[in-house]
Amino acid sequence: MKDNRVKEQISPQTDEQRRKEIRRNKAKKVMVYSLIYLFLAFLVVIAVIPFWIVLINATRDGMSISTQGISLIPGTSLVENYRILVDNVDVVRGFMNSLKIAVAVTVLSGYFSALTAYGFHVFNFRGKNVLFGLILIFMMVPSQLAFLGYVRLMTQIGLMDNHLALIIPAIASIGTVFFLRAYISSSLGKEVIEAARIDGAGELYIFHRIALPLMAPGVATMSIFTFIGSWNNYLSARVILSSKANETLPMVISSLKALRIWYQNQGAIYLGFAISIVPIVVVFIFASKYLIENISAGAVKG
Repeated sequence: MKDNRVKEQISPQTDEQRRKEIRRNKAKKVMVYSLIYLFLAFLVVIAVIPFWIVLINATRDGMSISTQGISLIPGTSLVENYRILVDNVDVVRGFMNSLKIAVAVTVLSGYFSALTAYGFHVFNFRGKNVLFGLILIFMMVPSQLAFLGYVRLMTQIGLMDNHLALIIPAIASIGTVFFLRAYISSSLGKEVIEAARIDGAGELYIFHRIALPLMAPGVATMSIFTFIGSWNNYLSARVILSSKANETLPMVISSLKALRIWYQNQGAIYLGFAISIVPIVVVFIFASKYLIENISAGAVKG
C-alpha cells in the first residue's frame, strides 16, 4: 500500500517534468531549424543577387550604370542594348560556336569517361592500380602547366584555329573517370556482369545495356560541370582560335569591351553575360534531378 501511495505522489510530478522537457526540446529544435533556414535563405540571396544585377543591368544604359551604380529596378534600354550588341559583334555565331563545342565536349567526355570507368571496374589487368594512381596524380597537376605543350601539339597536328582543338583533348576527363569509377563500384556488382556474360552478351552490349543506364545519374551529374566548364572556357579558346568565324561567346563578349566607347556599352556587355547564362541554367534545370539523386543516395549510404 505504501508503494502505491508513493507512486501516486511521484508520478504527477514526474509527468509534469517530462512534459516540460518535451516542450523545451521542441522549442530548441524549432530555434535550431529556424537558424538553419535563415542561414540557407541568406546563402540563396547571396547566390541570386549577382545574377539579378546582371539581368537588371542588361536593361539599363551604360551611362546610368557608370553614374548611378547598382540598381535593383529594371531599366528601359533592353532593345537599345541588343541593337548595340548585334551591331558590334556576331553574338549569334558566337553562341552557336560555344553551344557546338560544349555539347560535343559534354557528350564525348561523358561517354568515354564512362567507358574507361567501366574498364577499370570490370577488368583485371597488369598495371591497373599503377595506371589509376597516375590518374590521381594527374588530377593534382594544374592544367595551366600543360598548356604550352597542348598548344605546341595542336600546332604540330594542324588544329590551330579549329574547334576540334577544344573538343578532342577534353574527351580525356580525368576527374570524370575518377568519379564514375567510384560510382560504378557502388552501383554495379560484378556478379551481374558475369551473369550477362554467361548468357552470351558481349562487353559492349553489357556496357550499353546494363552499365551505362546504371551510371546515367553519375554521368549526368558530371556532365553539368563539364558543360559549364566548356561553355565558360575562355583562355584555351582565345589562344587556339584566331578567326572571327570561330570565336566562342566569351570571346565575342570580351571583344565588345575592346571598343573605344566600352563604358557606353556596359548595358550591352551585361546583356551578353545574361545571354551566356541561359544555356547553363537550362542544362542545370534538366540535369539537377540527377545531382539531387546522387546527393540523396550518398546520404543514405553514409
